[in-house]
Amino acid sequence: MAMEKVLVVDDNQDICNVLRLYLEKEGYTVMISNDGEEAVTKFNTLHPDIVLLDVMLPGMDGWQVCREIRKKSNVPIIMITAKSETFDKVLGLGLGADDYIVKPFDTKEVVARIRAISRRCGQQPAEAEVREVHYDKLSVNMTRYELRVDGKVIDTPPKELELLYCLASNPNTVYTRDQLLDQVWGFDYYGDSRTIDVHIKRLREKLEGVSDQWEIRTIWSVGYKFHVNDRDKDKKD
Repeated sequence: MAMEKVLVVDDNQDICNVLRLYLEKEGYTVMISNDGEEAVTKFNTLHPDIVLLDVMLPGMDGWQVCREIRKKSNVPIIMITAKSETFDKVLGLGLGADDYIVKPFDTKEVVARIRAISRRCGQQPAEAEVREVHYDKLSVNMTRYELRVDGKVIDTPPKELELLYCLASNPNTVYTRDQLLDQVWGFDYYGDSRTIDVHIKRLREKLEGVSDQWEIRTIWSVGYKFHVNDRDKDKKD
């Protein structure tokens, strides 16, 4: 089922109005917030399916709002910022954002990003197919969008889970960063390869020391692979 409700958080009313116009034309229900504290309140009461979140907000800034949302939800977050420095991009992704757009932006690009996330997170399998992989103390279930580590469910943003599933469902296969961007973010992603590094770092923090039978391994100057030591691993798609 496709996403329907979008919370737009920006203190520029003109930008909010333009985004509302284009998104409603695409069939989304749009909710507007012009400051950080109000955004958190609306998120808790209205339960949007995706958040477009500006960084520079009065009171509580976008980084703080992102942190608050991530304490309770893995809903996709797209950061909107006037700053194009790599630091800001990496910071946003490190806090749990799934994507970022730099101002000034093309409204069609925003719609394309939302569509892409809607396809990845909102659609259900055409058949009763369970997309899941198992390893020692690790289970990744893409039907329920659930990560279990040593039997416990670990809150994981959609992009991290999709990246881990991509690697773990093809063990010992080396992927370049560009290949992972294409596989996980899709051809309509406009970011750079540092996005992969940030998400891998966050996954490693969640999976550190869990098992000696597998690991996410860096292949220097190439990319990454999900390395499995046990050839008789328990794995099923």
